[in-house]
Amino acid sequence: MSLKELTKRVFLGKSKDPLDPGVFHQLSLVAFLAWVGLGADGLSSSAYGPEEAFLALGRHSHLAVFLAVATAATVVLISASYSQLIELFPSGGGGYLVATRLLGEKAGLVSGTALLIDYVLTISTSCAAGVAALCSLVKNVPPATQLLFSIVAVVVLVLMNVRGVKESIQILLPIFIVFLLTHAAILFFGLGRHLGEIPQLVDATVNETRQTVAEMGFWGMLAILLKAFSLGGGTYTGIEAVSNGLHILREPRVQTGRRTMTYMAISLSFMAGALILCYLLAGVHKTEGATLNASLYRRLSGEMFGSDSLSAGFVLLCLVSEGALLFVAAQSSFLAGPRVLSNMAIDSWVPHRFSLLSERLVTQNGVLLMGGAAIAMLLYARGSIHILVVMYSINVFLTFTLSQLGMCVHWWQVRQSDKTWFRRFAVNGAGLLVSLTIMIVSAVLKFREGAWMTVLITGAVVALFALVRRHYHSVGLLMKRADDVLTTLPRYKPADISGVTPKVEPVSRNTPTAVFLVSGFNGLGIHSLLQVQKYFPRYFKNAIFLSVGVVDSATFKGADEMENLKKETERDLNRYVEFARGLGMHAEHHYAVGTDLLDEIVGLCQEVKQKYDRPIFFASKLLFPNENFVTRALHNQTPFAVQRRLQFDGLQTVILPIQVST
Repeated sequence: MSLKELTKRVFLGKSKDPLDPGVFHQLSLVAFLAWVGLGADGLSSSAYGPEEAFLALGRHSHLAVFLAVATAATVVLISASYSQLIELFPSGGGGYLVATRLLGEKAGLVSGTALLIDYVLTISTSCAAGVAALCSLVKNVPPATQLLFSIVAVVVLVLMNVRGVKESIQILLPIFIVFLLTHAAILFFGLGRHLGEIPQLVDATVNETRQTVAEMGFWGMLAILLKAFSLGGGTYTGIEAVSNGLHILREPRVQTGRRTMTYMAISLSFMAGALILCYLLAGVHKTEGATLNASLYRRLSGEMFGSDSLSAGFVLLCLVSEGALLFVAAQSSFLAGPRVLSNMAIDSWVPHRFSLLSERLVTQNGVLLMGGAAIAMLLYARGSIHILVVMYSINVFLTFTLSQLGMCVHWWQVRQSDKTWFRRFAVNGAGLLVSLTIMIVSAVLKFREGAWMTVLITGAVVALFALVRRHYHSVGLLMKRADDVLTTLPRYKPADISGVTPKVEPVSRNTPTAVFLVSGFNGLGIHSLLQVQKYFPRYFKNAIFLSVGVVDSATFKGADEMENLKKETERDLNRYVEFARGLGMHAEHHYAVGTDLLDEIVGLCQEVKQKYDRPIFFASKLLFPNENFVTRALHNQTPFAVQRRLQFDGLQTVILPIQVST
């Protein structure tokens, strides 16, 4: 094993075989593990969402009862609406796919872009908040040091995710369990401890609400409640992760996804609602240098244990698990974000390389991009959680709104054929109203505080993705014209011209052999074959076609898809063989299926070299009038990489340019 391979094995782990049917079972997640990996984002928001909402009430803290009920009900409502989405899109239906399929490509572009930026901000915000929580245990940690630790946390999560999905979740599982146990214990105690005060609390709430209405009017009171409800909007982030991450769930995916969503709805609604009620019941207030949660835990643990040492230890465990769970939340974005990116790459909104899988069968390019963007956000905000949170909570509700709107449109369109349409329409309609309200209020209240940057970045990225799609579309039209002409050429046989069919003699090892590296049956491959015949007339007696079925995010969904990929690759190669034999050449083909195109194609070339002594390898490359960074980023540079690898091994390789005018 070479040093390079040994290093890759140590840091990234052993390569996985995509053709092994068991690999799908090994990588997929049961509902509980999916709850850990995809639901942590929502639960971690309890570290700041309920606190922001409660503090926004100011002196009208009695409204916390309504706020707690509204928050818990909203979590359940959004979760229920996304459960319907899971049923409608069983192969994975995040906001991007839903908006694209139900509202059109432009809506899908906006939704996907907003979701990507939100996932990046989730990573940066969660890492910064997690570091801040842990650093609060040690006094006088400079902001610059905290920023450095936050960047290190992002890098560590990137390395974990390029190893693979399931491994990263298993590492974080103990953190999730400790968080659940400690917070469930403290909140159940907090509610139970003051259970006898509920009747008095209800009476006080009614009386104080009447006083508030008398002072400010009903609409004034509603405005205060709506402001607090909207500022706590961070509580609902992460709910979509399950619908977007269905591809990593255990079969049957719909049932597993809905079960996971149920776990998330129950846990998050209880956590958020119970925290707000406990703030009110325990009478805690914001203090300098401590979060509202920390103040609550200290007061309740003192009542629960009595002993100062036990109380301090339990508070320490609560805060450490809370801080650590924020890293788990960042992890959930590393699961869902690259999936959105790969879906957009398949639709040509972003460079196609983001749909490719690594040897560990993960969207490695997407993971690296998400990590790099999160680090850039941390550097922009200088690690300030306040700046990141202001930027954070708008885009997710833009995606929620478009998803719910798309579902409403769908139920309305099928109202004649689906007897349950009205109930389903009502659920998604209510979700649409709530999401739209939170999005508008949040954008208005936070625009001058820094939300304008989120709007600016989102708009710029949407424009950039539109330009990428436009470029791919223009090149695709040119390639389609070539395909229409070259792939429909008649299969001439020598007998068609001379009237005599020459005998195609068996080839020997020493026969000059033209080896064509092709990708599907298209005009590029036919063009290469005809160009070789033109420039080397009657020299090559043997033609060999090599192709790799690349396993990407569109094909890696199960054993059936992998088998279809093999059959499609072989079918296209047989068409090349038939065409070459029609030209009087001896022809054959070889193919492989894998995740690394370069390694697989080089391996096939080495096999051909073992069989024939005089092979020359031909690859095609699109040639643009003005080669620049854009064309290099958007179009695969595999031909040059293959040429370097083969020439280093002493194999002659020729790149045939195909001019493209865009």
